[in-house]
Amino acid sequence: MPVYLDHAATTPISAPALAALTSAISRSGNPSSLHGAGRRARAIVEESRERIAQAAHAHPTEVIFTSGGTEADNLAIKGLFWSRSTADPQRTRILVSSVEHAAVQETVEWLDAHEGAEAVWLPVDADGRLILDALKKELVDGGADTVALISCMWANNEVGTLQPIAEIVALADKYEIPVHSDAVQAFGSVPVNFEKSGLAAMSISAHKIGGTVGVGALLLGRSVMLTPVQHGGGQERKVRSGTLDTAGIAAFAAAARDVTEHLETESARIAGLRDGIIAAVRDQVPDALLRGVDPAIAPEGRLPGNAHFTFPGCEGDSLLFLLDMAGVESSTGSACTAGVPRPSHVLLAMGLDEETARGAQRFSLGHTSDQSDVDAFVAALPQAHMRAKQAGMAGHQSSIQTASTR
Repeated sequence: MPVYLDHAATTPISAPALAALTSAISRSGNPSSLHGAGRRARAIVEESRERIAQAAHAHPTEVIFTSGGTEADNLAIKGLFWSRSTADPQRTRILVSSVEHAAVQETVEWLDAHEGAEAVWLPVDADGRLILDALKKELVDGGADTVALISCMWANNEVGTLQPIAEIVALADKYEIPVHSDAVQAFGSVPVNFEKSGLAAMSISAHKIGGTVGVGALLLGRSVMLTPVQHGGGQERKVRSGTLDTAGIAAFAAAARDVTEHLETESARIAGLRDGIIAAVRDQVPDALLRGVDPAIAPEGRLPGNAHFTFPGCEGDSLLFLLDMAGVESSTGSACTAGVPRPSHVLLAMGLDEETARGAQRFSLGHTSDQSDVDAFVAALPQAHMRAKQAGMAGHQSSIQTASTR
C-alpha cells in the first residue's frame, strides 16, 4: 500500500460519509420535484444543510451548495464585485493576498482583464502571512470607497500558514467592505466559526474533509447582496442555479459532522505526526528548510497536517517521483501550465528566488494517516533525496559545461 501524504489535495472518503453516500445514492429523486421521491431528496438536502451549518457555526440559510471550492470562490468574488460595482461604479478595486489558491487568483485576474476591476495584490511576510500594514495603507491611502471587496484565504494550501482573518475583517468593517475567505484548507482542520468571523462569504469543500469530489458550499451572510454567476432554476437562494447532488451533499454533511465532532483530538493527533515528519526531515536533510510558520514556535499559526520544505540542490518534481517510486505520495505544491512546471507563486511571494522555490515538497496528513506512514516516509527519504540531489547537480553541471563551450 502506498503511503499517502497528499491529503491537502484530497483526502480519502470517511466511513460516515461513505455510509451516507451509499444510502442516498440508492434512491432516486430531484430535490426540486414535488412528488414523494423529490420531497425525500429535499429532506436529505435540508437536513444536510443544517448539519453543515452547525459544523461551520452558520445559519442554514447561509449555506449555498456549489460544485466545490472553485465554484464557491468564483461565485463569491465575481458576485460581490458585480453587486458592489453596480451599486457604486467607483468600487473597482479588489484587495487580495498574493498567496491565494488559483481559484481566487485567476478569478481576480479575469475580472481585472475583462470586467474593469483593479487587482491589488497584498504582500505577505516570509512565513506567507498577510502584512496588515499593507492592507491598512491600501484602505487609507488608496481610498476605501474604491474597494469592492477583500479576499484572503483562511489557511494557505501550500505552506499551511493561517491568516489573520479577524484582524482583516476588523479593518474592513470600519469601511463596510465585505471580506471573502477561501477556507477550503481550514474547515475541518482548525476551528472555523463563520458567525463570529464577521466574513461576508466563505468557501468550503467536501473532498478536503472526507466527503466526495464535486460538492462544496459558499457560506454567504444573510444580508449580503451577491450577483449570480450562472442562471437557471435559482435553486440556492436565487444565487446559484443547478440541480443539487443529493447523495454528495449527504456525504458532505456526514463528513462535516464527523470532523468537527473529533476536531480537537484529531488535530492534536495529526499535528503530532506532522511534527515527526518535520523532525525527520531536519535530522536527515539538515539543509532542508521548513516553509511557513514553525509549529514549535507558534503551533496555532499552522495547519496541523501540513509540513512543507524546500530542498536545496534538487528539483521538487524529481524528489516527488523518486518518493513515489519508493511508495510515498507527496506534492510539490507548485502550479503547472501546459506541461511546463514553474515555481510556486506562494513561495515567490514569500521572498524565495526561483531556484530555491523549485525544490519545494509538501507533505500533508489526514484522517487515515498514522505512525506507520511517518515511519515509511522516514525510511524512504534519504535515498530519494540523495538521488534527486544527484540528478539536480548533474543537470546543473551539464548546463554549466554547455554554456562554457559556446
